Amino acid sequence: MQNNHESTNKQENSSFEPRKNKYPSQKKKGSKTPDKEPVSKVREFISTLLYVVVALAIFLLVRHFLFAPVSVEGDSMVPTLHDNDRLILNKVADIDRFDIVVFDAPDEPGKQYIKRVIGVPGDMVEMRDDRLYVNGEEVPEEYLNSEYFTIDETDQFTEDFNLAILTGQDVVPEGHYFLMGDNRINSKDSRYFGFVKDSHITGTTDLRIWPLKDFGDVNQANE
Repeated sequence: MQNNHESTNKQENSSFEPRKNKYPSQKKKGSKTPDKEPVSKVREFISTLLYVVVALAIFLLVRHFLFAPVSVEGDSMVPTLHDNDRLILNKVADIDRFDIVVFDAPDEPGKQYIKRVIGVPGDMVEMRDDRLYVNGEEVPEEYLNSEYFTIDETDQFTEDFNLAILTGQDVVPEGHYFLMGDNRINSKDSRYFGFVKDSHITGTTDLRIWPLKDFGDVNQANE
């Protein structure tokens, strides 16, 4: 009887033996599970790099063909614009009379000026007694503020002229513009260097982004 009891205990002990002891793992020594983390990091880096390249390409295309920041130098557009103002240049907008434009300086290669369009192709422009006449009709210059300047009673804010006297032509020729600074008593413009070709105009601007206190439409400066 004792032998049977011992045999039963051995069977019971055997039946509850841990599975891992009964069936040893067949995994070979030294084998490892493939580590996918380095591959994942490489893919993430490449993806981020592609995003950066695409974003940079879009930025450069927009800057070159559509919009770009510009900085004002000098006082020829005072009080509408001031030295060191920062503006956004629109390179695709149509050019209309009284727009503010940036263009290649006719008398200083490599430099750009910023002025206001006074005459478009076909316009006859004349100034008499501080009044602007376009095609024979007086046109109010609401963007000007001559009170900003101290002018002697005997002086004029904008001296008299007509296109024939300044340029030898009666009207603004096709493909050209007549430009003037808002600071008429201190502006080198078409009264000095003549008409400006449309191909020399980089774009128009009417949005000031700096200084922040003056952020917005530049034509609101004198209102």
